[in-house]
Amino acid sequence: MTAAALTDSELSLTPPAQGKMAELMGQVEDNIEGIRVFATPGGCSGVSFGMTFTDQLNEDDRVREYDGVKVIVDPATLEHIRGVEIDFVGEGQEARFVFNNLQPTGGGCGTCGSQGGCS
Repeated sequence: MTAAALTDSELSLTPPAQGKMAELMGQVEDNIEGIRVFATPGGCSGVSFGMTFTDQLNEDDRVREYDGVKVIVDPATLEHIRGVEIDFVGEGQEARFVFNNLQPTGGGCGTCGSQGGCS
């Protein structure tokens, strides 16, 4: 099965993110297809994003390959992540992937206080 390709304007990775993903892919089992980027709706922040290894490539997934590492996005996630750049920053315990250029999602819940939660 050949999934449609993601374009640079839909999702891009900085060189540090590409390098870290390649390093991580080298540490997993051979049956892993790639790294899936996903969106999860929820709470006051609207949509949150994450990544996980996946052994499945669905028919409607979009894929971008960087030096042998497949980054996989489903159509629902693509609607939230279009135009995002994934970077890898920091060192040691502070190192993390960050999603740059996220568009405001609207929605969420009215106001969120530190003690009262969402109203």
